[in-house]
Amino acid sequence: MPLFLDMLRSETAAYPDRMAAALAGLTAYQQAPRPPAPPPMPALATAGRAALRYYGGRGRMVVCVPSLINPPAILDLGAVSLVRWLAAQGFRVALVDWGAPTPADRDMDMTGHVESLLLPLIEQLDAPPVLVGYCLGGTMATAAAAGTSAAGLATIAAPWRFDGYGAARGGMRDLWQAALPTAEALGVLPMEVLQAGFWRLDPARTIAKYEAFGRMAPDSEAAHAFVRLEDWANAGEPLPLACARDLFDRFITADAPGQGQWTIRGHSVIPEALACPTVEFVSTTDRIVPAATAAGLADHRELALGHVGMIVGGRARASLWQPLADWIAALPAAR
Repeated sequence: MPLFLDMLRSETAAYPDRMAAALAGLTAYQQAPRPPAPPPMPALATAGRAALRYYGGRGRMVVCVPSLINPPAILDLGAVSLVRWLAAQGFRVALVDWGAPTPADRDMDMTGHVESLLLPLIEQLDAPPVLVGYCLGGTMATAAAAGTSAAGLATIAAPWRFDGYGAARGGMRDLWQAALPTAEALGVLPMEVLQAGFWRLDPARTIAKYEAFGRMAPDSEAAHAFVRLEDWANAGEPLPLACARDLFDRFITADAPGQGQWTIRGHSVIPEALACPTVEFVSTTDRIVPAATAAGLADHRELALGHVGMIVGGRARASLWQPLADWIAALPAAR
């Protein structure tokens, strides 16, 4: 909250009416009623603190891999649930739930998350699945596809060439260095630190959306959708210290994946050399994962939708969901 208020003062100091409108929107958001959270879907497989949440369906197995940052609920967000929609299209669908890190996870880096959690989940299935990874989950799904058999890999807004962040990497490094003493003391990097980084990418938009929310009818579907999405964006488990160090030092600063310097089970992860069919969906208007950070796969599809909008926006079904389902359906039959 202090970080948000600092940003609010900075953005609206010369516009008291806008400050008042944004504060009214923030108050309305805080006071909005929330229905009880739905119970978690049954676990198809478990590995340590992680689980594969099963959404049913028939046919080919599809495993959706969310980011470690923010909860997996973005892929199952109320009426705009990609995983439930995919299950209705003739696929068996499971969603990775990374679980909450414990003190024992302090030294689990990015490689450890793939080798100790993701790969053991995948390898409990009865056949190699199609991996669908979103954001950092796409980065990790790519690594998993190099470490085990997969029927296909689809990434959505997934960073791979981290040097594509350009000058923004300096601000990310500064954020990490400022948070490092706290992270070392706690053994984790709190989600609030990462949230502050996201706000800094487009502070004007952050303030404007709260101004707009304050003008919405409280009982409208638009207001309910805003609350669901903001609750997701403001939630999430902390990152284990080693994972956060990997993300900022090896990935963002050194671009280890993009330089071919990430190894899973002894194999260098080279996206264009994977044995399975691959496709990447890239947003040309994404401020969180710019298009320049994409792996550059041969099947490269560009969308003019934002990082979150390409998953839950009004044009998501036509622009992303359906092309993704069509690509999965066209994959060679399992042998």
